[in-house]
Amino acid sequence: MSDKTDAIVIGAGHNSLACAAHLSAKGWSVRVLEQAGVPGGAVKSGEYTAPGFVHDWAAMNLSLFAGSAFHQKYAENLAGHGLAFAPASDCFASVFPDDTWLGVSNDPEVTAARIRAENPRDADAWEALTAEFPDFAETLVAVLGSPMKARAFASLGWKTWRKRGSGGTLDFARFLLSSPRGWLSETFESPKLRALLGAWGLHLDFAPDIAGGAMFPYLEGMANQAFGMVLAQGGASTVTTALVKMIESQGGTVTCNARVDRIVHDNGRATGVVLADGTTLSAEKAVIANVAPRNLAKLTGDTGEKRFDSGLAKYAHAPGTMMIHLAMDALPDWAAGPELQSFAYVHIAPDLDQMARTYAQAKAGLLPDQPVVVCGQPTVVDPGRAPDGKHVLWLQVRMAPGQILGDAAGKITATDWDSAAEPFGDRALDLLEQYAPGTRDKIIGQRIVSPVALEADNPNLVGGDQVCGSHHLTQHFMYRPVRGYADGTTPIDGLYLTGAAVWPGGGTGAGSGYLLGRKLAGE
Repeated sequence: MSDKTDAIVIGAGHNSLACAAHLSAKGWSVRVLEQAGVPGGAVKSGEYTAPGFVHDWAAMNLSLFAGSAFHQKYAENLAGHGLAFAPASDCFASVFPDDTWLGVSNDPEVTAARIRAENPRDADAWEALTAEFPDFAETLVAVLGSPMKARAFASLGWKTWRKRGSGGTLDFARFLLSSPRGWLSETFESPKLRALLGAWGLHLDFAPDIAGGAMFPYLEGMANQAFGMVLAQGGASTVTTALVKMIESQGGTVTCNARVDRIVHDNGRATGVVLADGTTLSAEKAVIANVAPRNLAKLTGDTGEKRFDSGLAKYAHAPGTMMIHLAMDALPDWAAGPELQSFAYVHIAPDLDQMARTYAQAKAGLLPDQPVVVCGQPTVVDPGRAPDGKHVLWLQVRMAPGQILGDAAGKITATDWDSAAEPFGDRALDLLEQYAPGTRDKIIGQRIVSPVALEADNPNLVGGDQVCGSHHLTQHFMYRPVRGYADGTTPIDGLYLTGAAVWPGGGTGAGSGYLLGRKLAGE
């Protein structure tokens, strides 16, 4: 391929790859450049602990990708390149200090029965939500899949008003503005049910009392019950590999170990990139950067628009995450009952108050005294990820400060992650041991990945922030990443931004990449 292509894409995360795949399907010549040794960003997998044990590096739940508009369009193509999913019918659960649990499965009757045993009135409320979910989700999905431009947003508002009326539209807007605790408290009585759902808010930087976070507990609860949870068969890299093969089959290229040092732009237009080795590559139509907002300025310098440049500089990141990958001789023996061994996710997040404290501690730069632990059990869904009879555990430790200023428990003195990772990891494993005694004795191999190590592997994960930026209302919808640029455009003609920092934000749904690809290719 010559040094000129229609589009150069910086970064090989799933949004970049989805964008490149769509553009190449529409006849564009595309070159994807990735600084790391393998593509995928946060969506990749490997044998990180011991031979034969396949771990998802960061993202494990691929439900959003499986249900995305991008996958719906290209499912057959991707399947032809090896993409297959492993569905989980028992999706997520939470465990509580009194050795009880509550969980959501892909069977409305089973889930409702569990809730009814906890609180009959809550079961009635749950069944009412279940009944209205298809209609409500249609409106919500329309919002999440719509370009955040004033005209598109106004059109969507008009359609919503015509469908739901003024009262229904105002109720829908109120829901979008609600905090997780606000919505959960007015909908359910049981603190355990509130905690079960509220834990999902922390996945996208929504502590219980932060406005705008109600939709995430709602969507995870309802969507998992309706569709189940989906993992990539064989590991998250299956998604990335299929995307790369799709691009290559359509004439594009994906090159790793190719770090971009500078985006070339003259007279207000992007024309190409300069690599770390000095090579200059030209782009005829577009340069597309899947980078954290603050990192874009390092590639471009000033764009010429102060408001945009200031917005990128002030862009706020969520607290970090620490990953713990475990190769296991057997699954945890959960004190609450063996039924928990069938769930893809088990949250150790017993109540909303503790979640709020954990978040506040991390935001203050403190190592939380009781972090939220998300225990993924992928081998109960996809046994081929480990040798026969063995398992892997995928632990997300939320929340963690990117820069450590102290320890909320007053026990860890280290303030650098090289020294603090192991004792903080032990704190998380202590919590797991509390709810599943004997788990430590089953560990064959272990790897701790600190927030700093996550960022070193992927500069988009600033401070270990796996969603590339807070989703609070002042940095979401039309404000993600900067007002007027939520469609991926920038003040430099021909330069575009994609990834989790662009509307519709974090997650594995490839929304920003596909929306941008459709915009550039004219659908």
